[in-house]
Amino acid sequence: MAGEPTDEEQHQVVQARLAAIVIVVAAVVWVCGNLLGRAFGWAPRFAFLLDFAAIAAFVWALIVVWRVWRRRGN
Repeated sequence: MAGEPTDEEQHQVVQARLAAIVIVVAAVVWVCGNLLGRAFGWAPRFAFLLDFAAIAAFVWALIVVWRVWRRRGN
C-alpha cells in the first residue's frame, strides 16, 4: 500500500527512538547520581565515572542520530 513505511524507514525510527531514550536516561542518571554522590559524600572518582559514562552515552546517541539524519537525506 502507498504510504506504508519501508523496513529501512522503520529501522531509522527505531534507532532515533533508542537514541532519544539513551539521552534521557543518561541525563537522569547523571543528575541523580551527582545529587546522591553529594548527599552521601561519595568519592570524587565516582563523579568522574558518572561523567564519563554520561559522555559516552551522549556521544553514542549523537553518532546514531547523525547516521539516521544522513540516511534520510539520501
